[in-house]
Amino acid sequence: MKKKTKASKATAKKSGAKSVVKRAVGRSAGSAKLSKAKKGTQPAKATKAPPSKAKPAKATVATTDPAAVPANDGKLTFNHAMIYCKDVGRGVDFYRDLMGFKLIEDFRYEGKSVYARLRASGGDGTIALHQAGPGASLASEGVRLYFEVRDLDEFCRKLMQKGFYITQMPRMMPWGWRHAYVNDPDGHQISLYWAGENRMKKTVMQAARAAAKG
Repeated sequence: MKKKTKASKATAKKSGAKSVVKRAVGRSAGSAKLSKAKKGTQPAKATKAPPSKAKPAKATVATTDPAAVPANDGKLTFNHAMIYCKDVGRGVDFYRDLMGFKLIEDFRYEGKSVYARLRASGGDGTIALHQAGPGASLASEGVRLYFEVRDLDEFCRKLMQKGFYITQMPRMMPWGWRHAYVNDPDGHQISLYWAGENRMKKTVMQAARAAAKG
């Protein structure tokens, strides 16, 4: 009777051990499956592209807002007015800081401005300042730049506050437009005006009358 009891206990121990092993194997297999499932749901890591080597800058032209390229439709378009200067940097200070133009291109030679392009604060009109050659004449008799501004008197007042001299204060001209006259640092004549209601109703100018008589 004792031998049978011992045998049954040994058998129970073996079967219990086998059950424990099975549970352990089952848990291990379940953990492996769960681990694989988790790995499968993880997003793939993005591979980083090798950094590109920056090329050294060689440009001597600073462009902030390039002028629009005219459409190639075979028609003639007015692009800009060229103004020759003894000192382009001084011209930029005048047209940008005093007249309110926006600098859109600045070409430099050995650190000095030799060509600049500027756009009027209102509209798309542009002017270019070009370095004049040694001994070159800057006389521009017969040529005058016209810039229109509605509040002409206020604009001229601001110029005077900045210390700029106005050769003629705003006044009504014989042809019905209000005009003021100034000169840029190189002596180029500039007309500041507002046409108002008489924009398309010019009267006969004194110069035209004199020319007709002569």
